[in-house]
Amino acid sequence: MNMISLDESEDGSETGTIYPAKKHRKNDSKLTLSDCAVFFDFDNTITPFDVIDDIVERFSINEKWRKIEKDWKRGKIGSKECLKRQFAQVRVKKDAFIRYLSKIKIDKYFPRILAFLKQRKASACIVSDSSFFIINNILKNNGIKGVKVYSNKLKFDEDKLILEFPHFNKRCPKCANCKKSHLLKGGIDDKIIIYIGDGLSDICAAGCADIVFAKASLLKHFRKQKRDCFKFDTLAVVYNYLKEIAQ
Repeated sequence: MNMISLDESEDGSETGTIYPAKKHRKNDSKLTLSDCAVFFDFDNTITPFDVIDDIVERFSINEKWRKIEKDWKRGKIGSKECLKRQFAQVRVKKDAFIRYLSKIKIDKYFPRILAFLKQRKASACIVSDSSFFIINNILKNNGIKGVKVYSNKLKFDEDKLILEFPHFNKRCPKCANCKKSHLLKGGIDDKIIIYIGDGLSDICAAGCADIVFAKASLLKHFRKQKRDCFKFDTLAVVYNYLKEIAQ
C-alpha cells in the first residue's frame, strides 16, 4: 500500500498527498492520473444505498432472506450462495422491476469523475456483485453510458429473477464475482490501482489495490487490519482527490 499523508479539507473530508508505489517511482515524481486505473464498486458506492439488499427486502415473498444474510455475514456461506438463495425468494414482474430501477439515483459526483478521468486518459471500471441488467438500467436512467462493467447476469422467468455468475472463481468461493481477478487482468500491470468500495465483497479486491477509498464494512476491515485507506461518505471525496492528483 502506498504511503498516504492525510489532512482535513474545508468540508471536513480527508485529503492528502499520494506517492506512487515502488513500481512507479521515477525520480520520486508525483503520481498522475494517466498512471491510474480506477475501479468502483456499485451498490452503496455509486448508488446512495445497497440496491441488491433493497430488492431482496422489497420483493421477497417471505423472511428467509434474513437468515441467509446472517449466514453470509458470519462467513458460513459465500456471496454467490447468499445471492442465489435470496433471489430465489424474490418475485417481481420484469416491467415492474424496470419501473423500480428507473427511480434510483446515483451519486452526482460519479459522472463528474468519469468525465474527468476520460479527459485525463485514465481508465474507469465497475466491479460488482449486482447484475449487468440492474447496473446498466440505473446508469442509463442517470445519463451514463460506455462504462466497462464486470458483474453477474440476471435472467427473468415470469416473476422470478435468476442470477448467473460468469466471473465466479472456484478457488475463491467467498465471492460471487471475483473482483480481484478484474483488477489483476493484463494491460494494467504498470498502473496504480485505485479502488472505491464499501462492503465485505470488496475486501479481496481492495486488498490488492494501491490506493483505497472505503466506507462501512470495508472501512472497518481496513481499520481493523491497520491498513491505509481514505474514508469517504460520498464520491465528492474521490472527485476532489483525483483533482488534486491532476494538479
